[in-house]
Amino acid sequence: MSPTSPPSHDDLATPVGTTLERYIMRKQAEFPFATGELSQLLRDIALASKIMVREVSRAGLSGLAEVVAPEGQDTPPRHRLGEEAHVRFVRALTNGRECCAILSEASADMIDTGNHDGRYVVALNPMNGSVSLDFNVSTGTIFSIYRRVSRYGGPARVEDFLQGGRAQVAAGYILYGSSVMLVYTTGHGVAGFTYEPSLGEFFLSHPKLTIPATGEVFSCNEGNWFDFPDFARAFLTTCKERRMAARYVGSLAADYHRNLFTGGIYLYPPTGQWPSGKLRLLYECYPIAFISEQAGGVAVTGAEEVLDVRPTADLHQRVPLFVGSAELVRELQSVATA
Repeated sequence: MSPTSPPSHDDLATPVGTTLERYIMRKQAEFPFATGELSQLLRDIALASKIMVREVSRAGLSGLAEVVAPEGQDTPPRHRLGEEAHVRFVRALTNGRECCAILSEASADMIDTGNHDGRYVVALNPMNGSVSLDFNVSTGTIFSIYRRVSRYGGPARVEDFLQGGRAQVAAGYILYGSSVMLVYTTGHGVAGFTYEPSLGEFFLSHPKLTIPATGEVFSCNEGNWFDFPDFARAFLTTCKERRMAARYVGSLAADYHRNLFTGGIYLYPPTGQWPSGKLRLLYECYPIAFISEQAGGVAVTGAEEVLDVRPTADLHQRVPLFVGSAELVRELQSVATA
């Protein structure tokens, strides 16, 4: 077609892109009994993430990368951006009115939003990997959504968050990197959306994400090698003998995201400092495990499937995590149970 020719019918039929909002509405219409509350929750999370895109991009100028609480014996250092993310997501979920309570990595106790008629609770790590903000390393937000089991009209209860990984109705993460992506599942596959900053919209870029059955990457902090259990060291030795590539960012969202696309395995075994594992079950391991299973991958704590781990009364319970391509994780599991 010449520059002066009118556009053809085929040119006009070319799709301009599916926004997250339109995708949510379309998926909601596929369920005849859907009432829109879960869709609104996902919109609220997307809204807060758009605000955090702005904050992450100027963290070095605004002082948001500063440490506000030093590393403790049982806690990593806290950064101002992590506190900012906590506030933004709590506000968005509270104002959306569908969420009756929030469990955040940045708060010791669950947060009552006052929306006692809300049917859902949300567990989240508002800013995963913020320890690396000073170096422009990718960070992320990880979230998990449950339908409450406590009485509607009253405040949420701890039991709403302790239903187990199989009870999740949705889970996802937002990756703040060279481009910003929102990846989520409602139990019917995994979809990925890329943020277009000039339009302020997430657009569907990966309609059906699946992780390769195997891969050539392992991701772990090898500085803890001598603290790893024997089975983890034996498996990693095999990975090195195969000349697999070591890739580790230190942000669960970033490391998992890479392996989701390329295939591979992410490992955070128990160590001397973290004998039960470092990652939190409710708002890190459960949502990543849910996404993995929906994408064709596997997530285990060693012998046990992550989604089958029964939560304790500790809302910030920690567990080991091995997640990624099915063949690699099953191979590690066989070593762990030998």
